[in-house]
Amino acid sequence: MTAEDWWIYRGPGARDDRRAKLAAECPPWRTFDGETDPGYDFPDRDSAAWRETLRRGADHVPDTAEANAVNTALYLRRPLLVTGKPGVGKSSLAYSIAADLGLGPVLHWPITSRSTLRDGLYQYDAIGRLHEANLRHLRGQNPDPDGEGPSIAPYLRLGPLGTALLPREQPRVLLVDEIDKSDIDLPGDLLTVFEEGTYDIPELARVAGQEPEVRVGTHDDPEARVHVRRGLVRCRSFPVIVLTSNGERDFPPPFLRRCIRLYMEQPGEEKLVQIVRRRLRLDTAEADRQRGLVEQFLQRRLDGDLATDQLLNAVQLRLRGAWPDTAGEGEFLDAVLQRLTGPTTGQGPL
Repeated sequence: MTAEDWWIYRGPGARDDRRAKLAAECPPWRTFDGETDPGYDFPDRDSAAWRETLRRGADHVPDTAEANAVNTALYLRRPLLVTGKPGVGKSSLAYSIAADLGLGPVLHWPITSRSTLRDGLYQYDAIGRLHEANLRHLRGQNPDPDGEGPSIAPYLRLGPLGTALLPREQPRVLLVDEIDKSDIDLPGDLLTVFEEGTYDIPELARVAGQEPEVRVGTHDDPEARVHVRRGLVRCRSFPVIVLTSNGERDFPPPFLRRCIRLYMEQPGEEKLVQIVRRRLRLDTAEADRQRGLVEQFLQRRLDGDLATDQLLNAVQLRLRGAWPDTAGEGEFLDAVLQRLTGPTTGQGPL
Protein backbone atom coordinates (compact mmCIF):
# COMPACT_ATOMS: atom_id res chain seq x y z
CA MET A 1 0.00 0.00 0.00
CA THR A 2 1.46 3.34 -1.10
CA ALA A 3 0.61 6.35 1.07
CA GLU A 4 -1.28 9.15 -0.63
CA ASP A 5 -0.32 12.77 0.04
CA TRP A 6 -3.80 13.65 1.32
CA TRP A 7 -3.94 10.84 3.87
CA ILE A 8 -3.78 11.53 7.60
CA TYR A 9 -4.15 7.92 8.75
CA ARG A 10 -1.18 5.98 7.34
CA GLY A 11 -0.18 9.13 5.48
CA PRO A 12 3.31 10.55 4.89
CA GLY A 13 5.05 12.63 7.52
CA ALA A 14 5.50 12.59 11.28
CA ARG A 15 2.60 11.75 13.58
CA ASP A 16 2.49 15.26 15.07
CA ASP A 17 2.33 16.80 11.61
CA ARG A 18 -0.52 14.53 10.59
CA ARG A 19 -2.45 15.32 13.76
CA ALA A 20 -1.95 19.03 13.09
CA LYS A 21 -3.26 18.49 9.58
CA LEU A 22 -6.33 16.76 11.00
CA ALA A 23 -7.02 19.68 13.33
CA ALA A 24 -6.63 22.22 10.52
CA GLU A 25 -8.76 20.45 7.92
CA CYS A 26 -12.14 20.74 9.63
CA PRO A 27 -15.34 21.38 7.62
CA PRO A 28 -17.01 24.61 8.79
CA TRP A 29 -20.26 22.74 9.47
CA ARG A 30 -18.50 20.27 11.79
CA THR A 31 -16.76 22.64 14.22
CA PHE A 32 -17.33 22.31 17.96
CA ASP A 33 -16.42 24.62 20.81
CA GLY A 34 -16.42 22.62 24.04
CA GLU A 35 -14.21 24.06 26.80
CA THR A 36 -11.37 21.72 27.73
CA ASP A 37 -10.54 20.67 31.26
CA PRO A 38 -6.76 21.25 31.71
CA GLY A 39 -6.62 18.68 34.50
CA TYR A 40 -8.01 15.81 32.44
CA ASP A 41 -6.25 13.56 29.95
CA PHE A 42 -6.50 9.94 28.82
CA PRO A 43 -4.46 7.22 30.60
CA ASP A 44 -0.72 7.71 30.24
CA ARG A 45 1.35 5.89 27.68
CA ASP A 46 2.53 3.33 30.23
CA SER A 47 -1.01 2.13 30.95
CA ALA A 48 -2.17 -1.39 30.10
CA ALA A 49 -4.99 0.04 27.95
CA TRP A 50 -2.58 2.03 25.79
CA ARG A 51 -0.19 -0.91 25.41
CA GLU A 52 -3.10 -3.07 24.28
CA THR A 53 -4.15 -0.46 21.73
CA LEU A 54 -0.61 -0.29 20.36
CA ARG A 55 -0.36 -4.08 20.16
CA ARG A 56 -3.66 -4.55 18.36
CA GLY A 57 -3.04 -1.57 16.13
CA ALA A 58 0.37 -2.87 15.02
CA ASP A 59 -1.19 -6.23 14.09
CA HIS A 60 -3.72 -4.74 11.65
CA VAL A 61 -2.84 -4.78 7.94
CA PRO A 62 -4.96 -2.15 6.14
CA ASP A 63 -5.39 -1.99 2.39
CA THR A 64 -5.91 1.06 0.19
CA ALA A 65 -9.71 0.91 0.34
CA GLU A 66 -9.62 0.90 4.15
CA ALA A 67 -7.17 3.81 4.29
CA ASN A 68 -9.29 5.84 1.86
CA ALA A 69 -12.46 5.28 3.90
CA VAL A 70 -10.77 6.07 7.22
CA ASN A 71 -9.27 9.29 5.90
CA THR A 72 -12.57 10.35 4.37
CA ALA A 73 -14.23 9.90 7.77
CA LEU A 74 -11.42 11.83 9.47
CA TYR A 75 -11.66 14.81 7.12
CA LEU A 76 -15.47 14.99 7.31
CA ARG A 77 -15.76 14.26 11.06
CA ARG A 78 -18.22 11.47 10.36
CA PRO A 79 -18.60 8.00 11.91
CA LEU A 80 -17.14 5.11 9.92
CA LEU A 81 -19.55 2.17 9.52
CA VAL A 82 -17.52 -0.96 8.78
CA THR A 83 -19.32 -4.08 7.59
CA GLY A 84 -18.00 -7.47 6.58
CA LYS A 85 -17.91 -11.09 7.59
CA PRO A 86 -16.82 -12.00 11.12
CA GLY A 87 -13.07 -12.25 11.58
CA VAL A 88 -11.95 -9.91 8.77
CA GLY A 89 -10.49 -7.30 11.16
CA LYS A 90 -13.29 -4.74 11.52
CA SER A 91 -12.66 -4.07 15.21
CA SER A 92 -8.88 -4.02 14.88
CA LEU A 93 -9.18 -1.13 12.42
CA ALA A 94 -10.15 1.17 15.31
CA TYR A 95 -6.99 0.18 17.22
CA SER A 96 -4.91 0.76 14.09
CA ILE A 97 -6.23 4.34 13.80
CA ALA A 98 -5.57 5.11 17.47
CA ALA A 99 -2.06 3.64 17.36
CA ASP A 100 -1.10 5.26 14.06
CA LEU A 101 -2.14 8.76 15.16
CA GLY A 102 -1.31 8.42 18.87
CA LEU A 103 -4.86 9.18 20.01
CA GLY A 104 -4.81 7.19 23.23
CA PRO A 105 -6.47 3.92 24.26
CA VAL A 106 -9.51 2.92 22.23
CA LEU A 107 -12.82 3.41 24.03
CA HIS A 108 -14.79 0.20 23.49
CA TRP A 109 -18.60 -0.02 23.58
CA PRO A 110 -19.77 -3.60 22.86
CA ILE A 111 -23.42 -3.54 21.77
CA THR A 112 -26.11 -6.02 22.80
CA SER A 113 -29.86 -6.13 22.17
CA ARG A 114 -30.35 -4.34 25.50
CA SER A 115 -27.93 -1.46 24.90
CA THR A 116 -29.36 2.05 25.09
CA LEU A 117 -27.98 5.49 24.30
CA ARG A 118 -27.70 6.25 28.01
CA ASP A 119 -25.51 3.16 28.52
CA GLY A 120 -23.00 4.66 26.13
CA LEU A 121 -23.19 8.15 27.61
CA TYR A 122 -23.13 7.57 31.37
CA GLN A 123 -24.18 5.36 34.26
CA TYR A 124 -25.87 6.70 37.37
CA ASP A 125 -26.09 4.61 40.54
CA ALA A 126 -29.30 6.08 41.98
CA ILE A 127 -29.80 3.16 44.35
CA GLY A 128 -26.31 3.55 45.78
CA ARG A 129 -26.88 7.25 46.39
CA LEU A 130 -30.23 6.60 48.07
CA HIS A 131 -28.65 3.92 50.24
CA GLU A 132 -25.93 6.35 51.33
CA ALA A 133 -28.52 9.03 52.11
CA ASN A 134 -30.49 6.57 54.27
CA LEU A 135 -27.35 5.54 56.15
CA ARG A 136 -26.54 9.18 56.89
CA HIS A 137 -30.08 9.79 58.06
CA LEU A 138 -29.91 6.81 60.45
CA ARG A 139 -26.64 8.16 61.85
CA GLY A 140 -28.24 11.56 62.39
CA GLN A 141 -25.91 13.19 59.89
CA ASN A 142 -27.14 16.14 57.84
CA PRO A 143 -25.73 15.37 54.36
CA ASP A 144 -25.23 19.00 53.35
CA PRO A 145 -26.48 22.46 54.34
CA ASP A 146 -29.36 22.29 51.86
CA GLY A 147 -30.44 18.84 52.97
CA GLU A 148 -30.22 17.51 49.41
CA GLY A 149 -28.41 14.28 50.28
CA PRO A 150 -24.86 13.19 49.41
CA SER A 151 -23.18 14.70 46.38
CA ILE A 152 -24.23 13.06 43.13
CA ALA A 153 -20.72 13.07 41.70
CA PRO A 154 -19.43 9.77 43.18
CA TYR A 155 -22.43 7.93 41.75
CA LEU A 156 -21.93 9.04 38.15
CA ARG A 157 -19.48 7.64 35.63
CA LEU A 158 -19.25 8.50 31.96
CA GLY A 159 -19.61 5.65 29.48
CA PRO A 160 -17.44 5.06 26.40
CA LEU A 161 -19.46 7.40 24.16
CA GLY A 162 -19.74 10.00 26.93
CA THR A 163 -15.97 9.89 27.50
CA ALA A 164 -15.24 10.13 23.77
CA LEU A 165 -17.26 13.36 23.60
CA LEU A 166 -15.36 15.11 26.38
CA PRO A 167 -13.82 18.34 25.06
CA ARG A 168 -10.18 17.74 24.13
CA GLU A 169 -7.80 19.25 21.60
CA GLN A 170 -7.23 15.82 20.07
CA PRO A 171 -10.03 13.33 19.36
CA ARG A 172 -10.41 9.95 20.99
CA VAL A 173 -11.19 6.77 19.08
CA LEU A 174 -14.48 5.07 19.96
CA LEU A 175 -15.25 1.52 18.83
CA VAL A 176 -19.00 0.77 18.78
CA ASP A 177 -18.81 -2.96 18.26
CA GLU A 178 -21.54 -4.97 16.47
CA ILE A 179 -24.14 -2.22 16.29
CA ASP A 180 -26.30 -4.53 14.16
CA LYS A 181 -27.11 -6.41 17.40
CA SER A 182 -28.73 -3.32 18.91
CA ASP A 183 -32.38 -2.59 19.52
CA ILE A 184 -34.00 -1.07 16.44
CA ASP A 185 -34.12 2.39 18.06
CA LEU A 186 -30.44 2.79 18.98
CA PRO A 187 -29.10 3.94 15.57
CA GLY A 188 -31.77 6.64 15.45
CA ASP A 189 -31.06 7.68 19.03
CA LEU A 190 -27.40 8.18 18.13
CA LEU A 191 -28.15 10.61 15.31
CA THR A 192 -28.53 13.76 17.41
CA VAL A 193 -25.41 13.01 19.45
CA PHE A 194 -23.37 12.34 16.29
CA GLU A 195 -24.71 15.49 14.64
CA GLU A 196 -24.36 17.89 17.57
CA GLY A 197 -21.39 16.40 19.44
CA THR A 198 -23.27 17.28 22.62
CA TYR A 199 -25.26 15.56 25.34
CA ASP A 200 -26.64 16.43 28.73
CA ILE A 201 -26.91 14.54 31.99
CA PRO A 202 -30.35 15.33 33.45
CA GLU A 203 -29.36 14.17 36.93
CA LEU A 204 -26.63 16.83 37.02
CA ALA A 205 -28.82 19.50 35.43
CA ARG A 206 -31.41 19.02 38.20
CA VAL A 207 -28.87 19.74 40.95
CA ALA A 208 -27.03 22.51 39.07
CA GLY A 209 -28.29 25.06 41.63
CA GLN A 210 -26.47 23.25 44.45
CA GLU A 211 -23.63 21.74 42.38
CA PRO A 212 -23.07 23.78 39.21
CA GLU A 213 -19.80 21.97 38.56
CA VAL A 214 -18.94 18.42 39.54
CA ARG A 215 -16.07 16.05 38.85
CA VAL A 216 -17.15 12.63 37.61
CA GLY A 217 -15.44 9.40 36.65
CA THR A 218 -14.78 8.39 33.05
CA HIS A 219 -14.86 5.15 31.13
CA ASP A 220 -11.04 5.04 31.22
CA ASP A 221 -10.79 5.03 34.98
CA PRO A 222 -13.45 5.46 37.68
CA GLU A 223 -10.88 7.27 39.82
CA ALA A 224 -10.06 9.83 37.13
CA ARG A 225 -12.23 12.92 37.49
CA VAL A 226 -13.26 15.42 34.86
CA HIS A 227 -15.27 18.62 35.32
CA VAL A 228 -18.84 18.69 34.02
CA ARG A 229 -20.64 22.04 34.22
CA ARG A 230 -24.41 22.21 34.70
CA GLY A 231 -24.81 18.71 33.31
CA LEU A 232 -23.74 19.58 29.75
CA VAL A 233 -20.91 17.96 27.78
CA ARG A 234 -19.86 19.33 24.37
CA CYS A 235 -16.92 18.00 22.40
CA ARG A 236 -14.14 20.12 20.95
CA SER A 237 -12.60 17.60 18.55
CA PHE A 238 -15.21 15.21 17.18
CA PRO A 239 -14.19 11.66 18.12
CA VAL A 240 -13.10 9.08 15.59
CA ILE A 241 -16.07 6.71 15.71
CA VAL A 242 -15.80 3.22 14.21
CA LEU A 243 -19.06 1.26 14.14
CA THR A 244 -18.81 -2.41 13.17
CA SER A 245 -21.57 -4.59 11.74
CA ASN A 246 -21.70 -8.20 10.61
CA GLY A 247 -24.53 -7.29 8.23
CA GLU A 248 -27.26 -8.96 10.30
CA ARG A 249 -29.69 -6.05 9.78
CA ASP A 250 -30.28 -2.94 7.73
CA PHE A 251 -30.00 0.60 9.09
CA PRO A 252 -32.36 3.54 8.45
CA PRO A 253 -31.34 5.93 5.63
CA PRO A 254 -30.90 8.97 7.97
CA PHE A 255 -28.34 6.96 9.95
CA LEU A 256 -26.51 5.75 6.83
CA ARG A 257 -26.45 9.27 5.41
CA ARG A 258 -24.39 10.45 8.37
CA CYS A 259 -21.83 7.64 8.10
CA ILE A 260 -18.93 6.89 5.82
CA ARG A 261 -19.40 3.25 4.83
CA LEU A 262 -16.71 0.63 4.27
CA TYR A 263 -17.23 -2.99 3.31
CA MET A 264 -14.17 -4.92 4.42
CA GLU A 265 -13.35 -7.68 1.97
CA GLN A 266 -11.95 -11.02 3.08
CA PRO A 267 -8.15 -10.88 2.83
CA GLY A 268 -6.37 -12.50 -0.09
CA GLU A 269 -3.15 -14.50 -0.06
CA GLU A 270 -0.63 -11.66 0.21
CA LYS A 271 -2.55 -9.87 2.94
CA LEU A 272 -2.97 -13.13 4.86
CA VAL A 273 0.78 -13.75 4.72
CA GLN A 274 1.34 -10.24 6.11
CA ILE A 275 -1.20 -10.85 8.87
CA VAL A 276 0.48 -14.13 9.80
CA ARG A 277 3.87 -12.41 9.91
CA ARG A 278 2.71 -9.53 12.10
CA ARG A 279 0.38 -11.37 14.44
CA LEU A 280 2.75 -14.26 15.11
CA ARG A 281 5.90 -12.09 15.11
CA LEU A 282 7.58 -14.06 12.31
CA ASP A 283 10.34 -12.93 10.01
CA THR A 284 9.59 -12.69 6.30
CA ALA A 285 11.19 -16.03 5.44
CA GLU A 286 9.25 -17.92 8.12
CA ALA A 287 5.99 -16.28 7.07
CA ASP A 288 6.61 -17.28 3.46
CA ARG A 289 7.10 -20.89 4.57
CA GLN A 290 3.47 -20.84 5.73
CA ARG A 291 2.09 -20.09 2.24
CA GLY A 292 1.05 -23.70 1.75
CA LEU A 293 -1.20 -23.45 4.79
CA VAL A 294 -2.52 -20.10 3.60
CA GLU A 295 -3.40 -21.67 0.24
CA GLN A 296 -5.21 -24.54 1.99
CA PHE A 297 -7.14 -21.96 4.02
CA LEU A 298 -8.17 -20.04 0.89
CA GLN A 299 -9.25 -23.24 -0.87
CA ARG A 300 -11.47 -24.26 2.02
CA ARG A 301 -12.89 -20.75 2.29
CA LEU A 302 -14.37 -21.15 -1.21
CA ASP A 303 -16.90 -23.65 0.18
CA GLY A 304 -17.83 -21.83 3.38
CA ASP A 305 -16.80 -18.96 5.63
CA LEU A 306 -13.57 -19.15 7.58
CA ALA A 307 -12.19 -16.47 9.92
CA THR A 308 -8.62 -15.24 9.77
CA ASP A 309 -8.00 -16.21 13.38
CA GLN A 310 -8.60 -19.85 12.38
CA LEU A 311 -5.65 -19.56 10.01
CA LEU A 312 -3.56 -18.05 12.80
CA ASN A 313 -4.50 -20.98 15.05
CA ALA A 314 -3.41 -23.41 12.36
CA VAL A 315 -0.08 -21.69 11.81
CA GLN A 316 0.56 -21.46 15.55
CA LEU A 317 -0.02 -25.20 15.93
CA ARG A 318 2.20 -25.96 12.94
CA LEU A 319 5.01 -23.81 14.37
CA ARG A 320 4.78 -25.69 17.66
CA GLY A 321 5.14 -29.05 15.94
CA ALA A 322 1.54 -30.17 16.29
CA TRP A 323 0.38 -32.97 13.98
CA PRO A 324 3.94 -33.77 12.81
CA ASP A 325 2.85 -36.74 10.66
CA THR A 326 2.39 -35.54 7.06
CA ALA A 327 -0.14 -38.30 6.49
CA GLY A 328 -2.39 -36.67 9.07
CA GLU A 329 -2.51 -33.26 7.37
CA GLY A 330 -6.12 -33.68 6.28
CA GLU A 331 -7.20 -34.50 9.81
CA PHE A 332 -5.20 -31.52 11.10
CA LEU A 333 -6.92 -29.14 8.65
CA ASP A 334 -10.34 -30.61 9.49
CA ALA A 335 -9.68 -29.92 13.17
CA VAL A 336 -8.53 -26.30 12.92
CA LEU A 337 -10.24 -25.02 9.74
CA GLN A 338 -13.85 -25.95 10.37
CA ARG A 339 -16.11 -23.80 8.21
CA LEU A 340 -18.44 -21.37 9.92
CA THR A 341 -21.00 -21.72 7.10
CA GLY A 342 -21.48 -24.07 4.18
CA PRO A 343 -21.06 -27.86 4.03
CA THR A 344 -19.58 -29.65 7.01
CA THR A 345 -19.01 -33.07 5.45
CA GLY A 346 -15.51 -34.30 6.07
CA GLN A 347 -14.73 -31.65 8.69
CA GLY A 348 -15.36 -33.77 11.71
CA PRO A 349 -17.81 -32.79 14.47
CA LEU A 350 -18.65 -29.09 14.79
